[in-house]
Amino acid sequence: MTDRHDIPGVHPYGAPAGGWGALKAVAEALHGQEVVVDGVKTLLRTNQPDGFDCPGCAWPDPKHTSSFEFCENGAKAVTWEATSKRTTPEFFAIHPVSELLSWSDYALENEGRLTQPMVHDPVTNHFVPISWEEAFASIGAALKALPDPNAAEFYTSGRASNEAAFLFQLFVRAYGTNNFPDCSNMCHEATSVGLPISIGVGKGTVTLEDYDKNDLLMSFGHNPGTNHPRMMTTFRNTARRGTPIIVFNPLKERALERFAAPQDPIQMMTFGSTPIASAIHQVKVGGDVAALKGMMKRVLERDAQDLAAGGTGKLDRAFIAEHTQGFEALSADLDATSWSDIERVSGLKRVAIESAADAYVAADRVIIAYGMGMTQHRYGTANVQQMMNLLLMRGNVGRPGAGMAPIRGHSNVQGDRTVGITEIPNKALLDGMERAFGFRPPEAFGHNAVDAGKAILNGSARAIICLGGNFAVAMSDPQAIQAAIRKLDLAVYLGTKLNRTDLMTAKQTFILPVLGRTELDIQASGPQAVTVEDSVSMVHASRGKLPPASEQLRSEPAIIAGMAKAALGNKYNIDWDYLVADYDRIRDKIEIVFPDFKDYNARIQRPGGFLLRVAASYREWRTPNKKANFLVMDGLCEDPRTSAADVLILTTLRAHDQYNTTIYGLNDRYRGVFGRRDVLFMNRDDLAARRLSDGDLVEVEAVPYDSEPEAPSRTITLTAVAYDIPRGCVAAYYPEANILIPLIHHDPKSGTPSYKSVPVRTRRAIA
Repeated sequence: MTDRHDIPGVHPYGAPAGGWGALKAVAEALHGQEVVVDGVKTLLRTNQPDGFDCPGCAWPDPKHTSSFEFCENGAKAVTWEATSKRTTPEFFAIHPVSELLSWSDYALENEGRLTQPMVHDPVTNHFVPISWEEAFASIGAALKALPDPNAAEFYTSGRASNEAAFLFQLFVRAYGTNNFPDCSNMCHEATSVGLPISIGVGKGTVTLEDYDKNDLLMSFGHNPGTNHPRMMTTFRNTARRGTPIIVFNPLKERALERFAAPQDPIQMMTFGSTPIASAIHQVKVGGDVAALKGMMKRVLERDAQDLAAGGTGKLDRAFIAEHTQGFEALSADLDATSWSDIERVSGLKRVAIESAADAYVAADRVIIAYGMGMTQHRYGTANVQQMMNLLLMRGNVGRPGAGMAPIRGHSNVQGDRTVGITEIPNKALLDGMERAFGFRPPEAFGHNAVDAGKAILNGSARAIICLGGNFAVAMSDPQAIQAAIRKLDLAVYLGTKLNRTDLMTAKQTFILPVLGRTELDIQASGPQAVTVEDSVSMVHASRGKLPPASEQLRSEPAIIAGMAKAALGNKYNIDWDYLVADYDRIRDKIEIVFPDFKDYNARIQRPGGFLLRVAASYREWRTPNKKANFLVMDGLCEDPRTSAADVLILTTLRAHDQYNTTIYGLNDRYRGVFGRRDVLFMNRDDLAARRLSDGDLVEVEAVPYDSEPEAPSRTITLTAVAYDIPRGCVAAYYPEANILIPLIHHDPKSGTPSYKSVPVRTRRAIA
């Protein structure tokens, strides 16, 4: 961190991750959101078998839960939802949309929970109350009036339950389209696309128990202390038993350096902490494939050395022969890749890469855990597949204590996809829907998030319905997309709180308030439970306990059913009211469509739920050739635009006081930033080379593609902060920096926007 102390809101933070800082932040969250009635009791119900699943991250719950299974950012997510603050019709009567657009994202959501259905009045530019029946009728009529079902986009957030997501995809497919832009398109789609080609399934292959059995944990592109702090308990336990943790990440994140567990009374009383990472390798932004190829090249070298010395080698030859295909091609590619190119592109010294590879060779059971720092690149799919190549070389898939662990974001982003939120329906899904409902949905592929953005921009999309989320802010090219949404015929936003996307008003715009995960959901048959799937494929029940924030609130399944009845009538004879009256009936239908959910309702009664079978975990490869595949990526995934001397590579970051686009506060304490988000983290040498100083105001401009010669200027003005980041790399906060990212800047294989590798130029801003 910078040694200077005269940049407002920027100063070093010396404490470990977690610890008293985390407890203080939890107390501030309770106070700030005015959760004064049973606030602590509410937190203690989080992630408990008889309580509700945290609406934050997807980290799994241990089988033997304690009374303290929430983390700092989980507490923020819960208090953000359980707040006593309200955004009422009276609020909207005072503040026109034109005024609200000038508010910060933090200020909009900080007004509190939505309480009543609202519709935009274009004459006054205010949102005004509307009854549920009128809202459903208007939405249904607007959908019926579209020229083609494919003119509508249906967006989902990963916070939606399995039951809501399944009903949503039923509604949309019965309507006649597979347009399912989803938040997973923006985060781990490279996993969902890349791993099925490698191992036949787009999910992780490890359970929580595997972390107790591994003898090496490798972390790539991942900041667990901010994005899923409960994972830090696992990292801490791993480090304490002497298992090495090797980190590849452009920034040295505090939680991966040292962590103080708030549940450890001795550590708290002594102000102690646990060192976490054995080594942190600060790979250049976009240099991951080079680093991985370097590691694999070293494994081959070590293997050859061992064979020459009379040993059996360092590859798992029996596994490779029986279970894989393509090793020879990978080996040839690695032999042809020079160490000089690997060092140049990765930004790491050969000795550092070799040391990580030597630790990998010395271990028998290796887990690779990774986050969006690996997937949100133009070559995100290649990143995922090269990590899998490394694991396959020594048979580290399909045995205890070893495997791949994609660390998902939102609490049910994986479950949404499992129960049918996909723009690419396969035969099994189509057959299952026909079994369950007697009709065959359309087979043509629909839109992912980038496709939806393009359709909105070119005018072929005429409507958008958002099941949660903040689509117009989360997407790349947000300014263009926000302007284009205003030209749509219909926009419908379901959510618990007001966000910026809600203010993107079309010809008809509705804000529909939903029950939160923490709240009691009562339908005709009584109180309901919903289910979610975590990052290790465990499915478990979630039961809200709090009184709803308003009597006007309805559950997501009930709202989806209301829209479906209005838009579809009796089409296909689907009894929407019957399904919503008892969520067991929705789960019965899920079981028919997806046989892996056999005995769904019985199995979720067990504390902790049940594990969905991941075939690759049992060395069953559901690929076309029935093998796990080594996959070659030509070259080192360099962006030719970065070859210019004045070009830097920008990565976007989440601050500690946020979760995706939700801003809980303006502090990023582990990085030493307080009360602001308008900063650009820069290497000191890069500052000096541009004759800039720590604290200068700089203009950051995106470098356009050659294919967009008339590209608009994409710039943002930020304050430069000297930081420990690799030379040639800079970092800024998401989603503010999204304005630098054109819609075409994405992984062509998965469609994931390249939030993490954006070529930019910087210059001193004119005051």
